[in-house]
Amino acid sequence: MAVPKRKTSKARRDKRRSAVWKLNAPALVTCPNCGEYKLAHRACISCGMYKGRMVINTEA
Repeated sequence: MAVPKRKTSKARRDKRRSAVWKLNAPALVTCPNCGEYKLAHRACISCGMYKGRMVINTEA
């Protein structure tokens, strides 16, 4: 059975674990039609426009 030959130091252990818990924030861009923030390459939730076309009918 494989057993570690030396104890792993706290610094080496923490360096290895440091990148695991990072989260990526979603890329937000402004809608050219209404100026609201939206996800890139998605239709705008507030006005329903995507690439200059009305994709979602938001008239309520």
